Amino acid sequence: MARLEPELVVIYPMMSEDTVKLIEGENKVTFIVNNKATKHDVKRAVEKLYEVKVSRVFTLTTPEGRKKAYVKLSPESKASDLAVKLGLL
Repeated sequence: MARLEPELVVIYPMMSEDTVKLIEGENKVTFIVNNKATKHDVKRAVEKLYEVKVSRVFTLTTPEGRKKAYVKLSPESKASDLAVKLGLL
């Protein structure tokens, strides 16, 4: 299976009250990603595009058919710093 380019994996970051709680409480950032992207694609793309260290990726498909990825950052990378860089906070 062909790997997706990092620029094609992440579509946009999610911003809601719940995602802010995840940023502050669990060091997670939420993205809408390409439906064909695997967890490995998402991890590789986030690490390359945003220069952070990812510890784990959780994905789900929303009822609208979009793929959502919850990206847990490792302790040395702060989700709040990434959120500020992305303009979420």
